[in-house]
Amino acid sequence: MPTPTTRAAATAPLKTRGSYQASKQDLLLRFNRLNGQITGISQMVEDERYCPEVLTQLSAAIAALEKIGFILLRDHVKHCVADGINAGEGDAYLDELVATIKRFSGR
Repeated sequence: MPTPTTRAAATAPLKTRGSYQASKQDLLLRFNRLNGQITGISQMVEDERYCPEVLTQLSAAIAALEKIGFILLRDHVKHCVADGINAGEGDAYLDELVATIKRFSGR
């Protein structure tokens, strides 16, 4: 695979579709629960609930988002990265994986 010469090319995804179809329903259920949780946290702020109570709920929402992220990351490695390696494009997919992990981990 040619080396990207522009920043746009370097950050462009290698594929246009995710390979998380097996996890899609689980992910959607988690997002729906999270939507409800975020609405609840917003209501807590509206109701001027005690700060530690709001922060506890916020921490739970962040943990739920991280769980979703790890599910997506697992599926990405299992399918996209493995397929890329099998197609002889391992370096590009591994570089993308490392960049993705850095972004996900806040680095």
